[in-house]
Amino acid sequence: QVQVVESGGGLVQAGGSLRLSCAASGRTFSRYAMGWFHQAPGKEREFVAAISWTGGRTLYADSVKGRFTISRDNAKNTVYLQMNSLKPEDTAVYYCAARASDRYPSMGVREYDYWGQGTRVTVSS
Repeated sequence: QVQVVESGGGLVQAGGSLRLSCAASGRTFSRYAMGWFHQAPGKEREFVAAISWTGGRTLYADSVKGRFTISRDNAKNTVYLQMNSLKPEDTAVYYCAARASDRYPSMGVREYDYWGQGTRVTVSS
């Protein structure tokens, strides 16, 4: 069993930056691919970014390429999402997820096994 807890959300103006953190429990964290997803009101949960177990492979949604960076520190059992040049359309609840079944990232919501409760990001125009 893995527990993940997100933090770092908040209110920011368009063009600003935020860094989200995801702290995971368990000694096997370093074996899991990790992902970030977001869900805006009335919409389905969508892929944002994901990273392999070593950090050597990353995936990004087209909408965030060049603006967001995912990284991980296995010594701290933590994954980060650095979000720059934020836009109002980035407003959503952001979820961290662990893919226990594979060490490599996926864009599929159903590919992830453990989810956090989410952290809200609001970008004002």
